[in-house]
Amino acid sequence: MIVILSRGRCGLSRCINYYLMSMAVTDLLVNLTTVILNRIVGIYFPASFLFITPICSLRNALSFAIMDSSAWLTVAFTFDRFIAICCQKLKIKYCTEKTAAWVIRIVSALSCLKNAFWYFTYAPLYISNNIPWFCTIKLIFYTSPAWAAFDWIRSISTSCLPFILILLLNALTVRHILVASKVRRRLRAHSNGETQSDPEMEKRRNSIVLLFCISGSFMLLYLLILINFLYVRIAKVKYFSGSNFSESNFILDQSGYMLQILSSCVNPFIYAGTQRKFREELKNGVKYPLCVIVKLFK
Repeated sequence: MIVILSRGRCGLSRCINYYLMSMAVTDLLVNLTTVILNRIVGIYFPASFLFITPICSLRNALSFAIMDSSAWLTVAFTFDRFIAICCQKLKIKYCTEKTAAWVIRIVSALSCLKNAFWYFTYAPLYISNNIPWFCTIKLIFYTSPAWAAFDWIRSISTSCLPFILILLLNALTVRHILVASKVRRRLRAHSNGETQSDPEMEKRRNSIVLLFCISGSFMLLYLLILINFLYVRIAKVKYFSGSNFSESNFILDQSGYMLQILSSCVNPFIYAGTQRKFREELKNGVKYPLCVIVKLFK
């Protein structure tokens, strides 16, 4: 998918292409760090060097940073499309390759900076032969006001704020589209005497469908994380006890986490389902190695 987007033959502007490529890269990194290094390795290779405490802490901090970056790049893409559709004067200055590149850099840097503090929240579970193993949250994390503030900022900025911003931006975008479509239909009917197809609206349709599919899937898959956050904060309960895996708190927390990870896997299907040229490029990419193999055996 990254290779297809980098070729720039999907019929999308380079600004949109920049955001989609950055989202594709972060989605791939989420799967590599969170799914493979943290989950699969944790289940099948629990005694590997990856569970030495410094490496374990680094893996967890990196995983949080990449997932945070993935969420905020979706917000940045939604905001870019909001500007492009609703703010025509600002569109010329903001919706450019240079601005997109800077936004992607800033979002990635801030995500890494914010989540770097996770590295210092872990302590070794035990020490064997002077080697610290595994990661457990330090007790000071639950008692220190500074760490409590960090946990609030982290929870709000990762789950609540992206969800609310995407919902708000999409609502404003839909409102603008409905008003603009009504006005354009009236003007075209008045000038032509009949309703005809609008090339301008047809041109916007692909990017609008892509926007709503990506942001809609994000909100749907992050909804359980938001519900879990509100439940934990309002009811003042722990995320999970760690001893009884059948507890509702544990099931709610892990289900939300699973859907959050899944949100990084659905974007390729969205691209393939909404973009005709992307499907064509994907077919060409699949056919190319087959053609090469056939030529070698001729």
